[in-house]
Amino acid sequence: MAAGTNLDLLTEQVKRFHPQLVSVATQELARELATRLNGERVAIAHVSKVRLPSQLIPTPRSLCRRWSAAMGLQPTLAAIKAGKDIAFANKEVLVIAGELITAAVRQHRVQLLPVDSEHNAIFQCLEGRGRESLKRIILTASGGPFRELPAERFASITIEQALKHPTWKMGSKITIDSATLMNRGWK
Repeated sequence: MAAGTNLDLLTEQVKRFHPQLVSVATQELARELATRLNGERVAIAHVSKVRLPSQLIPTPRSLCRRWSAAMGLQPTLAAIKAGKDIAFANKEVLVIAGELITAAVRQHRVQLLPVDSEHNAIFQCLEGRGRESLKRIILTASGGPFRELPAERFASITIEQALKHPTWKMGSKITIDSATLMNRGWK
């Protein structure tokens, strides 16, 4: 399990699910978590130390990952090379290094399993069908704060406007990436 900085939720989940390994964002948070989990049998790491998840936990066949952006590239590749199937809970690593990841998946004969909603929907639609049956995929976007904005007004969009997503509270970076479609890897 990995939690970034949310120690309250991670503490609760460790006590409920008893994972072998958990990871947090910093060494200071790892120390704080160890104090909170005194008596729990769990290895605690922080992101800068988690290099090869497959070596830290050699037994599972699959790894569900949700590392942000490039932070997840090295651990994902290490898990693939160790023969682990990868269940992706977000798409950032595929956006920045899709060719590299898919080549490693083919070489090591593991599976990429989409957990993220849009990708899982496509996966389910294609399940049991050959690639030759696919003509094209149309992936829509929610539109965020600019859904109804005419294209000619896009040049004057401010950061403040982009941060006002009508539905989600995702933090500044993810909100901007969503509003600009950077999280889709589109130009």
